[in-house]
Amino acid sequence: MPGVSVRDVPAQEFIVAYAQFLQRQGKLEVPGYVELVKTSSGNELPPQDSDKWFYMRAASVARHIYLRKSVGTGKLNKLYGGTINRGSRPSHHRDASGSINRKVLQALGKIGVLEEGKNGRKISETGQRDLDRIAGEVFAGGQDDE
Repeated sequence: MPGVSVRDVPAQEFIVAYAQFLQRQGKLEVPGYVELVKTSSGNELPPQDSDKWFYMRAASVARHIYLRKSVGTGKLNKLYGGTINRGSRPSHHRDASGSINRKVLQALGKIGVLEEGKNGRKISETGQRDLDRIAGEVFAGGQDDE
């Protein structure tokens, strides 16, 4: 659909659709430890959906970078971090795992969605074209439901 961008579709629907696209494509390099690792030191357990969560994180990172000029690993760590349960003491923010976010950025860079910028990674032209195409499909699917 012409003229539809990632900003025009709901975030959750877009992330699910783009994650499915990445999984079907099969080009995204997934680390071998994804079944075992926690996504943050503030989490008690690893993600429940052990075979899809890396694709969901990659889709979410691609959308996040699409909406901004450039993003580095530190900003992603802060974004995907959360509060840590400290019992009766007050909760505090804990950053997410930098290794996971770095691997996601590297994997998206290898398939051509991201490229190195001056202050972090930014979306490439082919990546923007792919994301806009998926957004158009999601937008058209939402129009059919109504």
